[in-house]
Amino acid sequence: MANISQLLEPIANQFRSLGIPDPIVHWGHPLMMAIVVFVMGSFIGLAGWRGRVVADSTLAMKSRDDHRKLAPWMFLFVALGYIGGVLSLVMQHEAVLESPHFWTGSIVLILLAANGIISFTGFGGNRALLRTVHAYLGSTALCLLFLHAVLGFKLGLAI
Repeated sequence: MANISQLLEPIANQFRSLGIPDPIVHWGHPLMMAIVVFVMGSFIGLAGWRGRVVADSTLAMKSRDDHRKLAPWMFLFVALGYIGGVLSLVMQHEAVLESPHFWTGSIVLILLAANGIISFTGFGGNRALLRTVHAYLGSTALCLLFLHAVLGFKLGLAI
């Protein structure tokens, strides 16, 4: 759909007019998102699981607290990175919807939003089933983010 590119072209043109060097336009999004996904995402995922499986209640509580504090920030960074990645493609005159990288990013954003909604509802009154769904949905999103990174690197080398 050229409509997305056409819709975003005025914004992309404003960024192009800033004279941002091509390597930053091309590799800035992947570098920043790699930090979010591999560092922050890994920490948040491990903290969430540690909060579920560790026998030491003090350590489990700290892990759940770390997860609870950082996961919304990760969602924000992923959402902003998603917008930045789409704008980067438009700035480079690349088709947005033709890449598996775009689609995996879209799916991840939906999964993380659903996971956030589950969490913000208090897990439906602290239901064990919703806590389990939250854990596996988050893990699925994180695994998909790793695949997303591979597809993004492949895309970056192709354009």
